[in-house]
Amino acid sequence: MNLEHCYAVIMAGGGGTRLWPLSRLAHPKQMIHFFKEGTLFQLAVQRLLGLFSSDKIYVVTIAEQASELKRDCPEIPPENFLIEPQPRGTASVIGLGAIALKERDSQAIMAVLTADHYIKHDEIFQKLIRASVEVASGDYLVTLGVIPTYPATGYGYIQHGNLIGKYQDMPVYIARKYKEKPDESQARAFIKSGDHDWNSGMFVWRVDRILKEFKRQMPELNSTLMQIAKDWNTSNREAVIQKVWPEINPQTIDYGIMEKAKRVVVIPATDLGWSDVGSWESLFEVLPVDEDGNLNMGSQSINLNTNDSLVYSTNPAKLVVTIGLNNLIVVDTGDALLVCERSKAQQVRQLVNQLRQNNRTEYL
Repeated sequence: MNLEHCYAVIMAGGGGTRLWPLSRLAHPKQMIHFFKEGTLFQLAVQRLLGLFSSDKIYVVTIAEQASELKRDCPEIPPENFLIEPQPRGTASVIGLGAIALKERDSQAIMAVLTADHYIKHDEIFQKLIRASVEVASGDYLVTLGVIPTYPATGYGYIQHGNLIGKYQDMPVYIARKYKEKPDESQARAFIKSGDHDWNSGMFVWRVDRILKEFKRQMPELNSTLMQIAKDWNTSNREAVIQKVWPEINPQTIDYGIMEKAKRVVVIPATDLGWSDVGSWESLFEVLPVDEDGNLNMGSQSINLNTNDSLVYSTNPAKLVVTIGLNNLIVVDTGDALLVCERSKAQQVRQLVNQLRQNNRTEYL
């Protein structure tokens, strides 16, 4: 398939709050070396280089993270890093990427991808992108889904409808409804129905098509984007972005565009080995454990009568000893120590919100 007019836009400005205290604003999860092959961001770029040349990969991030991301992947041209002054949700991130591509290529197709997800099987991912580009060329908005393997409560779901055809041997369905993170009973019902997929948060579409949806559904954001586009190729671009960006109302692409968009389809991927690495608990899905089910990361450790627990220290010289632990998470970053039950791992985000409310910014 000809990918001449295809580009990748990686969303890389997230904070990864549920992986606190290791993931911080200036050094979030996409920059952490969980894997020997590289950071999540480096892995995201590596799997794209099988499809796109490095000059066709764009990264949208915030100023606090841009320098390290550039060091991690120097093959991406510096001008392809687009900086948002403050996080305003995925709708504005995608809008910024869209106008950058529109100014470069009026026929551009953009694959909107993530910097902080884990994908085990690159070849299946690349096939999924090729299929999505083919579908998007037919004026569809494509959502990349993942066939659920268990009743996850931390993911959003997409209910799919009628089959419209197969592309690259992958079935493509009309997307009927987006559904937010369910409770466990709802998640079990979704899986039992057989017509729900995990929402991966990745999309493929023609740039002109998504910009029409911004104009139709999010006119205020569209107006802001058009102000930026007007000065995109001038020395005034950064000043305009700095001026108008704080006025944007935060919104996700799912709520802002996808839920009411027309001609939306979903391609469910099987055997992708996908995880959003959204919590400490999720690391048990993607990293090998020892014979007792433990994850020992970044530190020396001795585990006595300890099972199914995670121990992480940022100090490789520190000896961490556990005795009689079961299903616990212990993370030591020097300035902060987290101890929690694995089943409560999702509540770390609440703790981060509390730190923010109490103005404890030194720990964020």
